[in-house]
Amino acid sequence: MADVISNVYTFYNEVSIPDNMRRLLTDTETPLFAVKTFRDTAVFTDKRILIGDKQGITGKKIEYATIPYKSIITYAIETAGTFDLDAEIKLTLSGGIRIELQFLKDKNMNQLLFRVYDTITKFVIV
Repeated sequence: MADVISNVYTFYNEVSIPDNMRRLLTDTETPLFAVKTFRDTAVFTDKRILIGDKQGITGKKIEYATIPYKSIITYAIETAGTFDLDAEIKLTLSGGIRIELQFLKDKNMNQLLFRVYDTITKFVIV
């Protein structure tokens, strides 16, 4: 049986799409919006979620991960409670891979959380 891999990405703010991410997009996909993490950026398109994961002390090395919407088997949303510091969207991909998208609590958290959730729903439920 394959190992279950779990990755966690923490989002906190919507940003413009960085040039280094824009050049990885294909001519057949449309970028919708980008979300900033502490050191990373995720771009949501009409076909996938593209995540740039900076690594190392300097952050010059970047791993780019693609999550095609068609590979999402199940997903769940967990909103923040009164004393929670974050909310989450949990994705299970084909092959049993689990990805967690966390959203830090601030005044715009729910707006961003539901924008991401609605985008995933739009392209998973076809």
